[in-house]
Amino acid sequence: MDESIESYVEYAALEKKLAFNTVYAYSYDLKQAGAWLLINGTDISEAITADIAEYMAFLSSTGSSVRSIRRKLSSLRGFFQYMQISGLREDNPVELLHSPKQPVLLPHPLSLETVTSLIEVWSGDSPISVRNRALMELSYGAGLRESELTGITVSRIMLEEALVRPMGKGSKERIVPIGGQAVRWLSRYIDDARPVLAHGRPTPVLFLTYRGNPLSRMTVWNIVKKSAFCAGIKQRVHPHSLRHSFATHLLQGGADLRVVQELLGHSDIKTTEIYTGVDRTYLRGVIDRCHPRAGKK
Repeated sequence: MDESIESYVEYAALEKKLAFNTVYAYSYDLKQAGAWLLINGTDISEAITADIAEYMAFLSSTGSSVRSIRRKLSSLRGFFQYMQISGLREDNPVELLHSPKQPVLLPHPLSLETVTSLIEVWSGDSPISVRNRALMELSYGAGLRESELTGITVSRIMLEEALVRPMGKGSKERIVPIGGQAVRWLSRYIDDARPVLAHGRPTPVLFLTYRGNPLSRMTVWNIVKKSAFCAGIKQRVHPHSLRHSFATHLLQGGADLRVVQELLGHSDIKTTEIYTGVDRTYLRGVIDRCHPRAGKK
């Protein structure tokens, strides 16, 4: 790895205290950019605006998504800002470049009936079934991300208070209330199923594999996919579908947008506002059903 990249990655991890996945993504993006620039005759630390613009054009021409290009440009922007701060450069070649506009991709929430079918596939007839049911109940009941599900510890589950304290992006903690079903299945999992999966070995992580190891994000994906298959659900379902559904169903039930923002752990309410776009279909249905003149044309 280029020394300047290695130095920046270390700075991002230790000084800025960025999450491991964020630091890894920066490292990957910068190594990729550095390799391309070197092939084209430029060291990344000496790249000018035209070099970066040409690299962005190359990424676009080879099919990289707008989202991917925006992330890579952000990684480069942070890298050159660090070089400025460190006195290694006087300018930031990315400063004059604008990120391509990100299309607004609306999430695809599931219906309440679909969520119910997805969760109730797991009847709790084995330790794995109890674990999966508890995981699904918590995912939908608190709107957690996959990384939050896999990283949450037993100490962050407060069953008596019916609360969970997930650690979100940027190591930001929030407190989310959970409902009765989630409390019941988490209690059963922690008391009965988890000790079987742990095989007597102490571990702080809540959700464990049958070998007693922490669940990976891929395992969570596989659990949700298997749930959909067993429930006969044909539409595409992934762990984030439960988070999307959590937010949309709250808004449909009358929850305030800022409350939903707090529960999801969004730092910017604009991120939460995408769910109001999803919810317009529901609102249209309310008008059509309830307004006395909605059907008159």
